[in-house]
Amino acid sequence: WIEGGKPSLSSVPKLKHFTLINQKQYTTINVGQLNTLKAKSKVTLASLMEVGIVTSNDGPLKLLGEGELTVALTVEAAAATQSAIDKITTVGGSFEVTGSK
Repeated sequence: WIEGGKPSLSSVPKLKHFTLINQKQYTTINVGQLNTLKAKSKVTLASLMEVGIVTSNDGPLKLLGEGELTVALTVEAAAATQSAIDKITTVGGSFEVTGSK
């Protein structure tokens, strides 16, 4: 029931947030973390887990553009930001999209 003198919305509980259903989970890594790899090597989620750069598999690999890249690499990932792709191609590397989106 509505209490007198009080706006009706103040008696309704407020929702703090809501979670997205079926939200895509990615294993994210920044471009700057790839500088420890050998030049011209192929970078996949499995190879990053072998080296120890990525410790857990939270889903397909997504590359973010934070940091600077100094080594030319062939990167295979499910997604990447435009700045990450630009940094990879600027140093002479290549980016390929895998089918696991």
